[in-house]
Amino acid sequence: MPVDPRAPRDEVAAVHAPSDPSRDSPLFTPDSGQAWVRLALALLIGSIGSVGMWSVVVVLPVVQSEFGATRGAVSLAFTLTMLGFGLGGVATGKVTDRFGIVAAMALSISFLGLAYVLAGLSTTLWQFIAVHVLIGLGTSATFGPLMAEASHWFERYRGLAVTIVASGNYVGGTIWPPLVNWGMQSAGWRATHIAIGIFCAVMMTIVLLVLRAQIGRAAMRSHDNAPPPRVDLRLSTNTLTVMLCIASIACCVAMAMPQVHIVAYCGDLGYGVARGAEMLSLMMAFGVISRIGSGFLADKIGGIRTLLIGSAAQSFALLFYLFFDSLTSLYIISAMFGLFQGGIVPSYAIIVREAMPASEAATRVGIVILASVFGMSFGGWVSGVIFDATGSYAAAFLNGLAWNALNITIVVSLLIRARRRLALA
Repeated sequence: MPVDPRAPRDEVAAVHAPSDPSRDSPLFTPDSGQAWVRLALALLIGSIGSVGMWSVVVVLPVVQSEFGATRGAVSLAFTLTMLGFGLGGVATGKVTDRFGIVAAMALSISFLGLAYVLAGLSTTLWQFIAVHVLIGLGTSATFGPLMAEASHWFERYRGLAVTIVASGNYVGGTIWPPLVNWGMQSAGWRATHIAIGIFCAVMMTIVLLVLRAQIGRAAMRSHDNAPPPRVDLRLSTNTLTVMLCIASIACCVAMAMPQVHIVAYCGDLGYGVARGAEMLSLMMAFGVISRIGSGFLADKIGGIRTLLIGSAAQSFALLFYLFFDSLTSLYIISAMFGLFQGGIVPSYAIIVREAMPASEAATRVGIVILASVFGMSFGGWVSGVIFDATGSYAAAFLNGLAWNALNITIVVSLLIRARRRLALA
């Protein structure tokens, strides 16, 4: 039955509702109470596993001092974390599409627990840096693949579900930095890493077993019989993937500057590492608000428009870092930055689910997240290099603004195509 693309989404979803009786049975119904229970478990496991994204940011100054290294050299640990996270996202995305999220998550948990123990036992800087590839791999399934999986549990509230799962990264960013700083001050960074590895392996395994019991047979290929894409941009899947990858690289180079270097920046200004860790935690807390809000927005206006709003707002926040550096202003700007940019990365996953086949969702989301990870990795590293070359972070903030402008250009071009598609229809 043909569907008017201008029709409300509820009508489109009704026309394309899956006919598979297993999805319509009492055992599972999209947007049901059971789907929300799964979502809560996914948020919990994502919040715990996201420690891999934040611990290195907190320990960066201490590790730099212990090994007598440059800021740029130590920043490579974050770069390799993001590299492992991105490559792992593609690999675990493929595993998720073929075998289900439980198998993918089990692999990630194994890597994460082992990697943190090895990091705590490292005796040289390069050992510490290299093991962060494994930390990234261990964190990978808790983001892109988990977002794609959650998108199959919902139809009416798909955007909200995706952003709630993605918020696990920011919930972790709110909780973990102060905990890591406390552990580092109390027992040293090595003992803290070992404790993190043991805790994550145990707690994530428990939550995964509960999730496995909830999803049962749906652990295998939960995307089967999903509705067709809602949006047609008249671009091939590969072309759209490339465009989203370039856009995500650009926005994440800009995003990396405050997220990776805010702790070190506060140390340089004389405010102390603890104040920087608090700002990072504040940034992530407001990022949770932003992510969930962007999910509500995406369910109303679509992923492309939501992405454009977030990217434009991120540029606005970056400008403030250039002009204000008092302690109070940095707290305020960090909160504002988190509030503005938190919904950007999940918007890519929403666009993938709106415009690409569901059977490829986890893999395609993984590819786009890999690109965003490259942007974060490069952004974190190049910001450290710029600091080493100039002695300040001003030029690094300007570099971020330039990359963010490229992102906005690409997103606007997609939005124009979407409008033309609607007009042609």
